[in-house]
Amino acid sequence: MSTPITLAVGDIDLTYNTGHMGMDHGMLFQERDRRRRRHASINYEYYEKHSRDVSQSELCFCRTLGAMVSRLELLGHTLKSVEADYQVQVSLDSERFAYTEDGGPSPNRLTFQQFVDFICTNAVCDLKNDYVENYDAKHAEGHGRLASDPAVSLLPAGDVDRERGGYSERSHFFALIEFLHPYSILRILAENPSNLSLDVVWDYGNFVSAGWAQNEDFLPNARRSQTYLIATEGTSDTRILKRALKLLRPDIEDFFRFIDIEERHPFSGTGSLSKFAEGLIKIDVHNRVVILFDNDAEGVEAFEGLRRFNFPANMRTMLLPDLEELRSFSARGPSGVENVDINGRAAAIECYLDLRLMGRPPPQVIWTNYKESLDIYHGALEYKESYAKAFYKATSDALTTGAYDCSKLIIVINSLYDQCTEMATQMLRSVHG
Repeated sequence: MSTPITLAVGDIDLTYNTGHMGMDHGMLFQERDRRRRRHASINYEYYEKHSRDVSQSELCFCRTLGAMVSRLELLGHTLKSVEADYQVQVSLDSERFAYTEDGGPSPNRLTFQQFVDFICTNAVCDLKNDYVENYDAKHAEGHGRLASDPAVSLLPAGDVDRERGGYSERSHFFALIEFLHPYSILRILAENPSNLSLDVVWDYGNFVSAGWAQNEDFLPNARRSQTYLIATEGTSDTRILKRALKLLRPDIEDFFRFIDIEERHPFSGTGSLSKFAEGLIKIDVHNRVVILFDNDAEGVEAFEGLRRFNFPANMRTMLLPDLEELRSFSARGPSGVENVDINGRAAAIECYLDLRLMGRPPPQVIWTNYKESLDIYHGALEYKESYAKAFYKATSDALTTGAYDCSKLIIVINSLYDQCTEMATQMLRSVHG
């Protein structure tokens, strides 16, 4: 018998292959997830008896479900896409099973919210996984936890020949929801907080030990086609965002790429970035791209100007988000100094940093030029380089403890994340129809 390679959660296999790798699951993990882990399929007595090293067989990628949710969503497996998949199965059931064996109309399948409720009612860790002889027959007789749940009979059937039974409560539960894609199963399980601590394990060590593959075949991180190219107005935007992702969201850092700025930014400035975006649209680039403008008058003008184009599913344009903290901000102009809303007028990336600088006066923007098309003035933050330098010097501990205020940067990253997951969801749905 060939050695299997599996992706499992809660000790239940979501994918199972022998003789070949099967699905590549590397993008679900990062290098830090590669580890050794005891596994039930390993014959430890054999290794001990023959004085053989078991470390290779124990190699796997392992990450908790809670730590995997963001990665699943950046791959397009959001709750919205799971719901779309679910509704497809419901529609198929309504066509194939319109009537019961008695000739009466089949009962309606669970709504998606009822399906979520079913998942939240049955935490994986609460379902027994001990082998039960003749489990299916005993379930049919009303024995066991799932037998008393009326939702079970109202779940979509999926493929006609699909096995819906099991050998335990847990295996039966997974068989019932296996009409979904494995990654959709992971995402829907995450709706139950009790499931977030479950290990998701891609076991490959035994598979390699048996000679079916090499360790080098199992690589972590997002694949290039799954990454997002973030195009910004200048070098400062890029450097700040790259560092913010590294410090604040290392769990998804590998999903984001930036234009090389080591020598100079090739599309520096709002106008150049806008023209770059137009060019990408016209050549039908297939990379996932997010065009990010500053939340100032020039950025808003460029953002509005691009609305006339029909963006493909793999491209998005966005502004840095509006913030409540920027609605009353000191600004100096011809009429003197006053507190005004600088959202959409003067909020460049530096405004989202910690603006508390020792030895400096309170932050202030200066109005520079009038934008006739928007009937507003464009402004810039004074001493913005000083705020950027302070961020580059801030340690990870300073961000964690709050000594450096990163709350506004977190909002920026969340806004960028939302754009990317919406893009991924749309792209995934277009592929699956």
